[in-house]
This record gives sequence, C-alpha cells and structure tokens, in this order.
Amino acid sequence: MHDRRRCLHIATLALLAAFAPLAAATPSEQEHKLIMALIAHVQGMTTMKFLRNGEPHDAGEAAEHMQAKYKHFRDEIVTAEDFIERCASRSELTGKPYMVKLADGKTHEARGFLTQELRAMRQQGRR
Repeated sequence: MHDRRRCLHIATLALLAAFAPLAAATPSEQEHKLIMALIAHVQGMTTMKFLRNGEPHDAGEAAEHMQAKYKHFRDEIVTAEDFIERCASRSELTGKPYMVKLADGKTHEARGFLTQELRAMRQQGRR
C-alpha cells in the first residue's frame, strides 16, 4: 500500500511539473512590448478595413478588439506569434478567419497579413 501511494504521489508531482509552464505562460516584457507595438501599428492602418464575421471595422475598432482579446487570453500567450494566432486571426464565436481589406480592394487573411507585419517589425528592431 505504501508503494502504491508513493507512485501516485510521484505521478501527481510529474503532472504538476508538466503543466506548470502552461499555468505560468505569459509573454516576456520584450514580447509584450512587441504585441503592444503591433496593436498600435494596426490602429494606424487607417486605409484598411478589418473584417470580422464579414462585418467591416476600422483600424481603431480592430485594435480595440485585439487589445480586449489580448487582455482576456494573456495567460495563454508567450510570443507575438501566439498573440496573432489567439487574438487576431479568427472569431472565437464562429471560428471564421478575420480578414484585412487593403486600400486597393484586395482581401487577405489577417493571420498571414499580421505575421508579415510582425516579421517586418522584428527586422526593423534588429537594425
């Protein structure tokens, strides 16, 4: 009986250790600043429309929505890429991807568009 209890105790500790990184998942200060810069960048995209579930939203509304989702899901986000995936790529309600309509009328999935914008921001930060 003592061995069984010891095995159960060890298994419990192993599970807690495995899930500890998930419970503590939050972005580093550097990634947080990058996420906030990306949200500010979105807010400045005044010639674009952001489509959520087919409904157009201006840049300010899009940034506000992303900020609210970031606040809600921050404990699940470690990187700016996680932020894009969790907060800026699809509707939680319908699962439909967010879209970005550019000034030239072309429409792109927000995930890919924002990932490109993030790459450019990271490149500028390295210069």
